[in-house]
Amino acid sequence: MEFGQRLAAPASGHGAAELGDLPEWNLADLYSGMEAPELKRDIAKAASDAIAFETRWKGTLAAEAGRGGAGRLGEALQTYEALEELIGRIVSYAGLVYAGNTADPQRAKLYGDVQEKMTDASAHLLFFALELNLIDDAAIESALAADKAFGHYRPWVLDLRKDKPYQL
Repeated sequence: MEFGQRLAAPASGHGAAELGDLPEWNLADLYSGMEAPELKRDIAKAASDAIAFETRWKGTLAAEAGRGGAGRLGEALQTYEALEELIGRIVSYAGLVYAGNTADPQRAKLYGDVQEKMTDASAHLLFFALELNLIDDAAIESALAADKAFGHYRPWVLDLRKDKPYQL
């Protein structure tokens, strides 16, 4: 077969119409539908909470690490984790709804709108990992040992710090 040559579908006589109704994912564990008030509420919450998180924590992480057991890096990471989970839930729902029928314009609009809004929200969280990696290794180790809530995230923090040499 040459590069760029397309494979023809086998002549089996089984077209999509002959398959009948196909199963569809039950996404009720995430949201009850594309117009669910909970989905709209969570989209707005993710956007506002991301801005509040940035306002509260940006520029303070090194000072919090320096406070040892009195520092609040654990609190910051718990809040960050909750925000990332909320954004992940919203994006997962929209992506799965869209994947269920990519030809449906309502699904495509939901997916596009969610992608845009969650990208905007995530932009307010971007500083967090970068700023954590600017903190001196000894200060991070001290904070991990002194702040029990922060220490809970030791594996994540140490994994994040592997990226430190590659950050600008």
